[in-house]
Amino acid sequence: MTAEKQKQEPWWKQAVIYQIYPKSFQDTNGDGVGDLRGIIKRLDYLQDLGIDAIWLCPVYKSPGVDNGYDIADYEAIDPQYGTMADMEELISEAKKRGIRIVMDLVVNHTSDQHPWFIEARKNPSSPEHDYYVWADKANELKSAFSGSAWEYDGQVGQYYLHLFAKEQPDLNWKNPALRQKVYDLMNFWIDKGIGGFRMDVIELIGKVPEEDITANGPKLHDYLQEMHRETFGGRDFLTVGETWGATLDNAPLYSDPDRKELSMVFQFEFTELDKQAGKEKWDTKPLDYGDLKNVLAKWQKLDFNHSWNSLFWNNHDLPRIVSRFGNDQQYRERSAKMLALLLHGLRGTPYIYQGEEIGMTNCPVSAIDEVEDIEARRMYQERLAEGWKKEDLIKAINARGRDNARTPMQWDASASAGFTSGRPWLAVNPNCQEINVKNALNDQDSIYYFYKKLIALRHQERILTDGSFELLDTADAVMAYHRENAEDKWLVVCNLTGEEQEVFLPDKVKEVLLANGPVPEDLSAAVLPAYVAFLCRVKK
Repeated sequence: MTAEKQKQEPWWKQAVIYQIYPKSFQDTNGDGVGDLRGIIKRLDYLQDLGIDAIWLCPVYKSPGVDNGYDIADYEAIDPQYGTMADMEELISEAKKRGIRIVMDLVVNHTSDQHPWFIEARKNPSSPEHDYYVWADKANELKSAFSGSAWEYDGQVGQYYLHLFAKEQPDLNWKNPALRQKVYDLMNFWIDKGIGGFRMDVIELIGKVPEEDITANGPKLHDYLQEMHRETFGGRDFLTVGETWGATLDNAPLYSDPDRKELSMVFQFEFTELDKQAGKEKWDTKPLDYGDLKNVLAKWQKLDFNHSWNSLFWNNHDLPRIVSRFGNDQQYRERSAKMLALLLHGLRGTPYIYQGEEIGMTNCPVSAIDEVEDIEARRMYQERLAEGWKKEDLIKAINARGRDNARTPMQWDASASAGFTSGRPWLAVNPNCQEINVKNALNDQDSIYYFYKKLIALRHQERILTDGSFELLDTADAVMAYHRENAEDKWLVVCNLTGEEQEVFLPDKVKEVLLANGPVPEDLSAAVLPAYVAFLCRVKK
């Protein structure tokens, strides 16, 4: 790639993004809830890690039914997180450290406490009434949080649509006045100096509920192109859409720069691999390593000249990856490093979820009253009524519940892990005694420093950004691939399991760049210990 073309490349192609769940990151006032000043306090930590941007989960004013994904005022900060002055200081202080703030944009739905919805209910002839989706009769659409997606409003005499909780009424994107309101609020934040938006369930805004169409409706891409024109178009700005229905065929529709829509999307195909076919996420099965390899490799087949890919294992909705695909007991550190190298060696923009860089794990509960997550609680009540055993439901929540990702960040070994001086809103994982930032920073061989090296490689070596990808022929339990450009050729090898695995590779190692264990001298017939992974420069 020429130096001139590299200058024209968007910053996010060589960036690493760090996701913060503000409620659980750092509390500074002792109320047990993380806040904006806590994020400001930890900016030096994030700068040292080397990240380029923070994806900030919602901090807007909200009743908190779905932990901020039910927004009551898009242009106000929820008091539990601080003030607008705190938010402006966060943007400014992050910028001084070369870190952009990417706001979470939730515009498929609002809170039922939003002034628009209050007016829509009060006055069915008001303009705001048509900002939402109403019907005289409910159809069979289901909510993601159990039950019908329709709620009867006796005050109005109609049903309103809620694809999530009944307190999260869906917006009517067919209404041009509503769309302009959304663009106005987006420009409010762009003018504040943010560097991007992560777009919550954005594939749903083109819904046609009367035809049972929710995701990927016929007008979806028209809306996104209009949004691009009216807001962030022409800016060096990151936009990433949450698209659970993304496929290799439709993902480029969002991210082809010529179409002027988004920078990239999150695709979730790997999250379905340990779920029973045709069942819900709670109904699990063992992971097939061959399936995992094939899915990851498939997404490397995008035409990266006309599309872009996101890379992630974790987020606020997913269980911790070291507990899910690794081994969070005997091989926690080694398997966490393996999963990190496997992902960060791929082409695309990597996302790190808070605590991933120190190997935080799932946090099991023993009873439903320990669970905060609305999705898990509603599943529990629904299945309990169907005759399921309590112990089986708790087991499912421990494996897949969203609270696993939301336990407070583990800064040190103190009672509340350095997260708060008060009582944390969600119980701290007891393993904070061992797994915490303080311990990680004091150990040069820790998961933290492994991530730091991966991030540095992403910044320094263009081969990770623009090199080709080739999956190598190995046993299902081993993933090996080449990254190659005109100047260089790299090899990534990962044992995905807790058992020794054999590899037979033709490459000659020139230089080991990163490894979590011993690297065999002869790859033509080698045995890889459990969860061993390495990245090396090989002969072209």
